Amino acid sequence: MRINAKPPPGPRVAVVGGGIAGLAAAAFLDRAGIQVTVYEQARRLAEVGAGLVVSPNAVRLLRRLGQFERLRERAVALRIGWEFRRWADGRVLFSQRLGDECERRYGEQCYVTHRADLLDVVRAAGPESALRLDSRVVGLEHRPGGVEITFADGSQAEADVVIGADGVHTTVGRFVGQAGPPRFSGMCAYRCLVPAHRAPAFALRPVQTLWLGPGHHLVHYPISGGTLVNIVAFGPARDWTTESWSAEGRVEDLRAEFAGWSAELTALLAAADRTGQWALLDRDPLPRWTNGPVALIGDAAHPMFPFYAQGAAQALEDAAVLAHCLADQRADPRAALERYEKIRRPRATRLQRASRDRAETNHLPDGPAQRARDASFAGEDPLTHNGWIYGHDPAIGLTSNDHVRKGVTE
Repeated sequence: MRINAKPPPGPRVAVVGGGIAGLAAAAFLDRAGIQVTVYEQARRLAEVGAGLVVSPNAVRLLRRLGQFERLRERAVALRIGWEFRRWADGRVLFSQRLGDECERRYGEQCYVTHRADLLDVVRAAGPESALRLDSRVVGLEHRPGGVEITFADGSQAEADVVIGADGVHTTVGRFVGQAGPPRFSGMCAYRCLVPAHRAPAFALRPVQTLWLGPGHHLVHYPISGGTLVNIVAFGPARDWTTESWSAEGRVEDLRAEFAGWSAELTALLAAADRTGQWALLDRDPLPRWTNGPVALIGDAAHPMFPFYAQGAAQALEDAAVLAHCLADQRADPRAALERYEKIRRPRATRLQRASRDRAETNHLPDGPAQRARDASFAGEDPLTHNGWIYGHDPAIGLTSNDHVRKGVTE
């Protein structure tokens, strides 16, 4: 909720990047009474056509931004998750009930949505007047009073704090200090959307289905109110080295990668008429997220493989904690940014490493290790195992009366 009392003057914050992380940061900062401007290099906001999971830890933050109903209008609430299927015959190896059981445990359900819809949700939560499009940042320079920002057209702006929310190819990250160059993982991903009227009935269920096979796995679920089926498939990159969500692949290559798999899955891929394709590059956790008045959030801070489906959720968590820290220490933004990093980096790093480890498990070849993995599903309880993810609330550990006063978590 917004607080009527006028907060004390706070730092002027410039957010670089108008994706989910950047717009979420703007929304939380605005609610905390902090002046914020978002600089986005694109001339219009548009997300690549793809789906994502909005897990309970993300949903509760969207609710606090007053955007839960907007999310629910277009998202699909999952009734079942982790429906693992064997590649050759589609046999269900395991499934986890979500829905009301997820809400009972964690206070929120688990949703899947189109990335563009989530972008609209977080954009609606923030001040429209704060957004500056067609503003590509090319340089930062520390000044005694803050940071001078230089744009591609030669213009400049000043801020007390700069937040890099500009993704894995971050420009702001160069001014923070990054780890070594990324490593080619040998994997690539395909993403495509299939209209519901062309998709097999089994793919329309409110279920997150994962097909596991040698060297490959594939995930699908309905999005956009059930009008589309989102598919993301992983396999050997072969000669594909482009890391870009906007890169177009060949649907024929996608189908070839999964040739010989279950007839059900083959039918779903046959309904796809185009696909994106990008190489998965592996990055170690960054040694630091902040440098004086400059900090990173979202993929700029903690790029991770998508195997835990936590990229968007972690960006929202970053934004909430960042806003709280800056609101709580308005007079000392550098200390606030250091506190933000201290709170957030251990959790994000744990997820980065867990996501990296999951790739090997999903892609086991047929044989003893694969049979042992499949047998182990009988004792699985991922809803409980993932409690450290889904049950996490950024408000915990922060001063409780500050939550309410700043409006960051209420």
